[in-house]
Amino acid sequence: MTRDIIEINDFMVLIEQSNAEETIVDQCGFDDQVIGFSFYGTGNVALNVNHGRKKRTFNNTKGFAMSFYANHKVDFVHKISSEQPLQCICIILTFKNLPKLPRQEGVIFTSYLDELVNPVDNFVEGPNFYMTHDMQNAVDKIFKTPYKGATRMMFLRSQVTELLSHFFALVSDPESHGGNIKKQDREKLYQAKEILSNNIETPPSLNELSRLIGLNSYKLKKNFKELFGVPVFKHLQNERLNKAYNLLKDGDINIQEAAWVVGYESVSSFSNAFVKKFGFRPSEIKK
Repeated sequence: MTRDIIEINDFMVLIEQSNAEETIVDQCGFDDQVIGFSFYGTGNVALNVNHGRKKRTFNNTKGFAMSFYANHKVDFVHKISSEQPLQCICIILTFKNLPKLPRQEGVIFTSYLDELVNPVDNFVEGPNFYMTHDMQNAVDKIFKTPYKGATRMMFLRSQVTELLSHFFALVSDPESHGGNIKKQDREKLYQAKEILSNNIETPPSLNELSRLIGLNSYKLKKNFKELFGVPVFKHLQNERLNKAYNLLKDGDINIQEAAWVVGYESVSSFSNAFVKKFGFRPSEIKK
């Protein structure tokens, strides 16, 4: 388990990763009253939030974004398996820094997170949802940036600001993120997303995917884009590129082999898509 803690403006940012060989349990908490935003880049980890005799459990946290209020009486417990590595970005604002926010940012907090600014319990759950394509992209870039030192800090500052901007844009206009989609259909769309993520090399066709989740192809295409911000197979492309990055970074594999493994026949098409997503060429990963 690695945890980088950095300060960006008035926020504390925790960048957490785990590729544990065995299942581990990680527990953390805060000394102060805080408002937090957590963005899960990968990993179907179980999260238990314990406060007093109360417990709130979150599951299926891959691609999940959540907000919360917590004080020193709250424990956050992740159970991380060897098969699902954890990637989590947690952006924390302490109550003592709340008045220090620029006026416009302060108005945003009080307008859209009143239940967190004025909590009635030790732990209060704020808005949560599955991330859009733009949010997921910002998270991916944070974990995969090749920058170091001062350049890395400058880059992280921009991505953290972007994440919070996307978060508040969705909170202020929930209908733009599938607010009109029925709960039953949402569950089917989450299932479709998981099926694609688990079958990157041999994904089902649109008609097959529609049959597997029990939703007609028109609703699948329309509502998938509305809920996740990208068309069905754009999501698949993103998953392929993430896998290729991990193969190149951690495995003994060349660029052409990585392209083939994730379904690209053309190395140039793979490289162009890679640059568009991550901002650097695949050849730069191992430099």
